[in-house]
Amino acid sequence: MDAMDRRILALLQAEGRITLTDLADKVRLSVSRCQRRVRELEAAGVIRGYRAVVDAAAVGFGFEVLVFATLSRPDAVTAFDTALAEVPEVIEAQRLFGEPDYLIRVVTADLSSYQQLYESVLIHLPGVRSLNSTIVMKHAVRPRPLPERPSREGGAPPAHRA
Repeated sequence: MDAMDRRILALLQAEGRITLTDLADKVRLSVSRCQRRVRELEAAGVIRGYRAVVDAAAVGFGFEVLVFATLSRPDAVTAFDTALAEVPEVIEAQRLFGEPDYLIRVVTADLSSYQQLYESVLIHLPGVRSLNSTIVMKHAVRPRPLPERPSREGGAPPAHRA
């Protein structure tokens, strides 16, 4: 991964529909060399896919909840992961160190829909000991592209001006 790959990734994250010709022009490579680099990034799994960013509320999913799940026993992780992946309203989930065991993002139409999902599906997932729900009031920072470079090791991050 060199500086050119990072520039290509930054542009693809910002403009996923950019043409290969425009991408090559912006990074100052020939189209064939740029295409080769993009294909190598895809083959290596660095680029995992392409998608549209959709406004959840505009398509009927205006209610978002963060659910913290704690499992009753460590051997339930695999069954829990499998069952959780089958719930369409779960749009993201992370396994955490310590307690709680999971942070789960859930979208539904409204509070009533979430209550129904909670009572009929979520509390019945394998190995669940407890669930705590927090309603998202607003997105202070929307999901965004990764920074162009990782933070410096052992040093403080660069200062940001207000």
